[in-house]
Amino acid sequence: MDGNHVIGVDLGGTKILAGIVDRDGRVERRREHPTPVTSQEDLLAGLDEAVSELLHEGVAAIGFGIPSPIDQRTGRAQQAVNIPLDASVDFRARMSERYGVPVGIENDANAATYAEFHFGAAREAHSMVMLTLGTGCGGGAVVDGKLYRGWAEFGHMVIEYDGLPCQGTCTGRGHLEPYVTGVAATKLAQEAFGPAVDAHRLVRLAGEGEPRAIEILDGIGRHLGAGIGTLVNIFNPELVVIGGGFAAAGDFVLDPAREVAAREGLAGAGERLRIVRAELGTAAGLIGAGLVAFDALG
Repeated sequence: MDGNHVIGVDLGGTKILAGIVDRDGRVERRREHPTPVTSQEDLLAGLDEAVSELLHEGVAAIGFGIPSPIDQRTGRAQQAVNIPLDASVDFRARMSERYGVPVGIENDANAATYAEFHFGAAREAHSMVMLTLGTGCGGGAVVDGKLYRGWAEFGHMVIEYDGLPCQGTCTGRGHLEPYVTGVAATKLAQEAFGPAVDAHRLVRLAGEGEPRAIEILDGIGRHLGAGIGTLVNIFNPELVVIGGGFAAAGDFVLDPAREVAAREGLAGAGERLRIVRAELGTAAGLIGAGLVAFDALG
């Protein structure tokens, strides 16, 4: 094994993306599978299938981005909200023993952040924060050039006391997540336009000038800006990168987010802040998982 190729696996609430990643962030043999969510056993079997079809003798390590807080000491996922994976499984050890190579694990949004920092929108920055808007709302931070390896569950910061119930198995209320995800946008779109309209259709309607669609996206953006303002006041980043499938809403969401974040940021930090879309698209989590795999090589 030359140590220059690894498998990266981005485990999402709806799909598993896997591929061979090299040290320059290039992806080969990318594969996509639906995420089995019926049980933990089925989920692990789906991950095994995704890895097995890519594994060959040139693969030096495997990295997983998992939508859950990660306990790096024990190699276990903690309280995954949108997938059936819990701390009963020593995930890192299981995968390493099964495939005979070093395995790294990281929160999926942390992994995407890592990729955007090295190869994407934040490659010239020293400090940045990323939020991923998809099925859930994840996040990650790089501070003085180093990935923050803590939970970084930014989607679960409270922005409204006793507000909307959170998604999945989370028992909290008023978290950022139920206000800014594609799931949240679909719910609002269906309330306004009927059951056939999802988040993607909502964005198209806004692009066609539909006032109610624009208003809904504006409201989502303002909630997003409140969350960003809090992150600015904690990390003082040079920029905030917005990724995930719902980032396709673009300036319909980002312009109101910029307005609110500028107001909420302390000492003018919000006014200096740049809020930009991610550059790596759906590949960010996969590339980041590859970087996590390279880190596992030591």
